Amino acid sequence: MSEDITPGAHAPAESFDAPLPPVPPPSRPDVERAGDGLASGVSAGPAAGRDIGPGTLSRTAQLPMVPRLAPDESARPLSASEAATRAQPTVSEPAPEPVPENAPITTSMPVVPIKHQDEADVRNAARELERRLLGGERTLRRREVAADVGVSLLSARKIWRSLGLPRVGDDEVAYTRNDEAALETIIDQVREHRLTEEAALSITRSLGQLTDRMVIWQIEAIVEDLVQNQGMSDAEARRQVILLLDDLIDPIEEVMIYAYRRNLAAAVQRQVVRAESGLKASNEHRDGSEDDAALPLARAVGFADMVSFTKLSRRMDERTLAKLVQGFEARCSEIITVGGGRLVKTIGDEVLYVAETPQAGARIALTLAGEFGVEDVSGPETPRVRVGLVWGRVLSRLGDIYGATVNMAARLTAIAEPQQVLTDHLTAQVLAGDARFVVTEQEPVHLHGFGDITPYALTEGMGATLPLD
Repeated sequence: MSEDITPGAHAPAESFDAPLPPVPPPSRPDVERAGDGLASGVSAGPAAGRDIGPGTLSRTAQLPMVPRLAPDESARPLSASEAATRAQPTVSEPAPEPVPENAPITTSMPVVPIKHQDEADVRNAARELERRLLGGERTLRRREVAADVGVSLLSARKIWRSLGLPRVGDDEVAYTRNDEAALETIIDQVREHRLTEEAALSITRSLGQLTDRMVIWQIEAIVEDLVQNQGMSDAEARRQVILLLDDLIDPIEEVMIYAYRRNLAAAVQRQVVRAESGLKASNEHRDGSEDDAALPLARAVGFADMVSFTKLSRRMDERTLAKLVQGFEARCSEIITVGGGRLVKTIGDEVLYVAETPQAGARIALTLAGEFGVEDVSGPETPRVRVGLVWGRVLSRLGDIYGATVNMAARLTAIAEPQQVLTDHLTAQVLAGDARFVVTEQEPVHLHGFGDITPYALTEGMGATLPLD
């Protein structure tokens, strides 16, 4: 049952769930059917509460502005002052001194300045911080936001849930004009047929889930740093975060946007530009009858698992355990990145990664297996690592990967010995002709879901491990 936008008035029983036509191919932005768009936005009158539908609430496209060409500078007569300025010799500044390749960010660890304020100051700072983050005071109720954007409350709630925002009551003043603008931005992608409703909600969920994890990570990183390096208690450090964040928001946000664009550019190459060539390369030693034959992406999939982590973690205090887990994740991430792979996720005491070629995946696997458990590198208490690696095809969805290739890599990891890399028959065939790798057949084993298989141990040949700093 749909919800009305204004008290006493019932909106039509349309829904954000209503099926939309397929996204049409891009057309000229200056072409629009007469009477099909709203040039001046969406009113919150009787039509407010209409859900997203084809051609109903599209915006009038604007013609791009053509930049006016500046006159030819060389043909313009110069004034006396301009001529004198141009006649002066150019003085080049001395080149900066070269920085040693392995130099640290600073010559000494900086001490974060501590802001000493009482409880009332901290509460006031928290309110000001929220106002800044939200873009202003909370002045709107949820029905008012939905009405202003021109969608039903049901549609607005779907998007807010996708973003991970908490449910609020009708009478709660919980939203700002920034909330309204963000909702309208998402809705407009469907109105203007850039995305279907399903795609828009999926992308919105990705933003909600990943940014939630990101901000928790960042807050805890600051808390941990204050506890370890400033000698604060956990409670003191959490109060101090409120006072420190005001100076950190802008630089972190700037780097976040930069990282998003950089990673998007790289993902377009991996997931789109090179996808077809990867599939062709994966056809070697395959006959099309494999369980993963129908899946769209060819990837080397690896799991790296800390051996006896559960037993070891019982003997550790909170700080030591946190240091172990963070050190493991950070070092794995570095190795995977150096090897040209991508860290898909960390699952407790193991990491899942992918690479675009079996050779890249194998170099990462061998480096991971040899990196941990060595006292002078990772500390005396760091467990050794075992790795399973499989070259095959996967399905990529929701930032994760799925398929028989992933399952096989996980099963091989579970039976590997410490500091051993195991792979399957197909991957072993692909790597066998490469001098960097040595593959050795093992005794047949029974793997759940796969039956009896013959694993292969992968060891280093000539120059297989990755050069690390």
